[in-house]
Amino acid sequence: MARAAHLPFSPPRPTAEGRPPSQGKGRGASSNTSGRYEKEQRERFDDGWGHGPVDEGEELPPLRTNVTIETPRKIVTFNKSPYVGFDRSINPYRGCEHGCIYCFARATHAYMGLSAGLDFETQLFAKPSAAKLLEKELANPNYTPRAIAMGTNTDPYQPIERKFQIMRGILAVFSKFNHPVTILTKSNLIARDLDILAPMAARNLTRAMISITTQDRKLARSMEPRASAPPKRFEAIKRLAGAGVVTGIMTGPMIPGLNDDEMEAIMEKASSFGATFAAYTILRLPREVSSLFREWLEAFAPARAKRIMRHIRDMNGGRDYDPQWSRGNEIKTPYAQLIGQRQRAAKIRFGLDRERTPLDLSQFRVPANVSGQLALFDD
Repeated sequence: MARAAHLPFSPPRPTAEGRPPSQGKGRGASSNTSGRYEKEQRERFDDGWGHGPVDEGEELPPLRTNVTIETPRKIVTFNKSPYVGFDRSINPYRGCEHGCIYCFARATHAYMGLSAGLDFETQLFAKPSAAKLLEKELANPNYTPRAIAMGTNTDPYQPIERKFQIMRGILAVFSKFNHPVTILTKSNLIARDLDILAPMAARNLTRAMISITTQDRKLARSMEPRASAPPKRFEAIKRLAGAGVVTGIMTGPMIPGLNDDEMEAIMEKASSFGATFAAYTILRLPREVSSLFREWLEAFAPARAKRIMRHIRDMNGGRDYDPQWSRGNEIKTPYAQLIGQRQRAAKIRFGLDRERTPLDLSQFRVPANVSGQLALFDD
């Protein structure tokens, strides 16, 4: 069981339940319903008294980001999910300050006794011991190397990484062990670590994907409020590719009727910046994410909200989310099939279907200064 300690510079504070959109400036969610495991459930209710300082024309202070130090016993997470293409991953952080309203990981904050709403993007957990734990786990004689995926749950390059540099420490361990790693991010901060990533790429030990959902700055700022702006993400592709890192474009999630019409244009531009492969996902809305997304959608695109949700439910057998329908081996609905056909055609058209050499597992070695082998010769 992981232990947690609050950082002295950022003490925890209670978060407001049902905070109206005007109070969540720069945040994705506009509410903060209690987590599903809490004894008391709270929701927004207008009692007619208004919202205090907002009604008086005053600005409320911005929501602070609070960070809690977590000390897990292990850092590599293994999975057997049939829906993902990897069996192990690392998440340096819980919660994500990017605040993407559609993020499926929001629902996991309930396990921490917190809300999937504003808590997910303001009450964060950091794991500074990650690099040391990784070194220990990779040095275990029973460990068998396979590529480890980063950015599969929350973004390893979210804004607090600038201060904590946990991802940078993890990459240093991967490099020392010659261990392959894949990275998915929405942040141009990844370019900070090119001094580590470029030499690893030269040894065929890493590749990266940049996720871009839209080129519409207004939509991006509302839907992904603290992620890097779209032009910055294209620039990250250019810098990674220019440094020799095999880089792809993730167009996901595609939201039918909202951003899926941009898919080909995003892929074409990414290709022109050096991307050589592509993937996509279609929006999924598990548990609390569904109500948060619908709340946001009604505020951002009220005229299209019903039509967009109808498409989403059609893709999920009539529900907001059903993995058997939307993530199974057989795509069952025409709209989802069409998005897949368009994506495959665009990959060929823009040269994003190039063969990729599998990352090299044969170079994996436990360094002597970690394994202690040199101690045999000290005398």
